[in-house]
Amino acid sequence: MTQVPAVLLLEDGTAFYGKSAGKIGTTTGELCFNTGMTGYQEVFTDPSYFGQILVTTNAHIGNYGTLQSETESAQIKIAGLVCKNFTTRYSRLMATESIQTYFENESLVGISDVDTRAIVRHIRHKGAMNAIISSESLDLHDLKSKLAKVPSMDGLELASKVSTDNPYFLGESNAKYRVAVLDFGVKKNILNCMVERGCYLQVFPAKTPLAEIKKWNPDGYFLSNGPGDPAPMDYAVETTKAILAEGKPLFGICLGHQILALAIGISTYKMHNGHRGINHPVKNLVTGHCEITSQNHGFGVRADQLMDRDDVEITHVNLNDDTIEGIKLKKKNAFSVQYHPEASPGPHDARYLFNNFVTMIAESKNETISKLALNLG
Repeated sequence: MTQVPAVLLLEDGTAFYGKSAGKIGTTTGELCFNTGMTGYQEVFTDPSYFGQILVTTNAHIGNYGTLQSETESAQIKIAGLVCKNFTTRYSRLMATESIQTYFENESLVGISDVDTRAIVRHIRHKGAMNAIISSESLDLHDLKSKLAKVPSMDGLELASKVSTDNPYFLGESNAKYRVAVLDFGVKKNILNCMVERGCYLQVFPAKTPLAEIKKWNPDGYFLSNGPGDPAPMDYAVETTKAILAEGKPLFGICLGHQILALAIGISTYKMHNGHRGINHPVKNLVTGHCEITSQNHGFGVRADQLMDRDDVEITHVNLNDDTIEGIKLKKKNAFSVQYHPEASPGPHDARYLFNNFVTMIAESKNETISKLALNLG
């Protein structure tokens, strides 16, 4: 691999110099960081990262190569990569190609050999901001001009850009329960977790009208994760309101959690630097137990607006900063969490939430379901 000089320029004018990684070129996006020690390929292909340049706090990226089965979507979704050590030689026998080859095939621009600790400390203090990586030009004046044209993530609707273009099915057509998935940027392993529990899924484009979805007669609805600001997603909020009026079970994850909150009149806000990693502690207020969770979000639900609501139960809180991590509607069959219970990568502490959703569907049909029937206990 031939590396050339590269530069990372932040919106506030701070510059970091290093070496090229992946494709030679220029890329822009909101700069954020992930604290995970493993699972870089799953992270790179998570649609929730669409439009973002990712800083990895783990020092070594690429050391175990890449494998197609470890992707969470069809293509890399991050806008660019910032890392310390970019390793093209990999040790895992199952891997099929190096990370350099993978990035070149996916046309991803990155920068390595930079002080990632200094970058993370900077954006933790100043907040997430737009940035530009270039390995084809080191002219800061020219790069500043390009960076000035990049829109802020605040107010940016991106879910419809990563959603499926056409509906598709997953699971066994004779499965007991049908779940309609609204795809705002869904990860493959979220879908797998529901299929494993005996659900037949139809995944719909983000802007599909509820009247069209109801023709399939689903037993429950799922609001997926995804990128961008939930506030401008009026189409999703209106669909969610209609689902709640119908009364069938509803489960939301991450962006889906925020959409559910907006549908019941709770505002969202852009966080200072967000939560991204596989090691975030969350307290389940219902059981009193702590869960170590996988997270990826830059927006949150306003806690102050939930305190006086007697129709909403706060079920989970983040133990690092007390932000809202889960809610349940007391008068509806609806709940959501801000984190990723499918945990790919990450721990499996929260996979019980998929069991809870399937159980809710069964109970809504006046049926009972055993742990054995859920397949995974």
